[in-house]
Amino acid sequence: MAYDQQLSQDEVDALLQGVTGDTDAVSVPPPAPHGLPTYKLGTDDRIVRSRMHTLEVINERFARHLRSSLLTFMRRSADISVGAVQIQKYSDFIRHLPVPANINLLHMKPLRGTALFVFDPKLVFLVVDNLFGSDGRYHVRIEGRDFTPTEQRIIKRLLNLTLESYGSAWHPVYPLDFEYVRSEMHAKLANIVTPNEVVINTTFHIEFGPIGGSLHVCIPYSMIEPIRNLLSNSLQDEVEVDNRWIKQLSQQIQSADVELRAHFLTMQSSIGQLLKLQVGDVLPVEIPETIVAKVNGVPVMECGYGTSNNHYALRVQKMIHHRDSDSSKGSDYE
Repeated sequence: MAYDQQLSQDEVDALLQGVTGDTDAVSVPPPAPHGLPTYKLGTDDRIVRSRMHTLEVINERFARHLRSSLLTFMRRSADISVGAVQIQKYSDFIRHLPVPANINLLHMKPLRGTALFVFDPKLVFLVVDNLFGSDGRYHVRIEGRDFTPTEQRIIKRLLNLTLESYGSAWHPVYPLDFEYVRSEMHAKLANIVTPNEVVINTTFHIEFGPIGGSLHVCIPYSMIEPIRNLLSNSLQDEVEVDNRWIKQLSQQIQSADVELRAHFLTMQSSIGQLLKLQVGDVLPVEIPETIVAKVNGVPVMECGYGTSNNHYALRVQKMIHHRDSDSSKGSDYE
């Protein structure tokens, strides 16, 4: 190298920086103020803070209805456990689905959007085996094949009774009308929302003895967002009338023992008159045409009186109905 071609100091510094890897600091956006999270416009991350108490009640009610429907359908009692309500990205939900699986796409009118009812293959083959006389103890190869036409017909019947039970569970809160769209076996073909969108997933574990499978119900959060206030309220299960409990309570009440009392008449007298009474004295009274029979002081019936088979007897002429708490005092019948 010629002496007249010597490098300047700036050029030497540039070469040294290239060797050591020191570069100018890359421009970094300023950190967000303390306590304020950054938000990326390219994602759809939603923060759902409120717990959906009513949805949990609906899931428990659905499990009871489905257990009864499966008993009628399969003639076997099923144990159904309800998983927690999970709020997650759709990509996280489909990542854990088995392949293949029976994925049913459904509309839940009047809500807008598409929901998923997913039967895992273990549950499908267990139901099929039980309907054909087996108990599902033998292993069935799942991978690498589609569902047969017979299995698809059984899946259709299983889906219908599942939707009927799910609709009954929702009816006291928000009536829904289900519309079947189609079925898929791979989650990649059932893109109801974008991968980053939030969905609500509940898993129901259905067991017949030691063997069982799972049912997954996946609903986009945007689908139920218009009614989130209904689902977030702390609703108790009293909205559902349990007819069996009412019938049992009615039977128990009807077998309870009560004491029926009928007062023939009431007359007024002073203490002085009572002290003057002697054996053989006659008290003039007005005999009533009817008398009132009471239970625990509450008038229940208006009766005539007389004898029957040499016994004093009452003949019911009118039942007394109490429409409010004041009428139960019976002050008009003293």
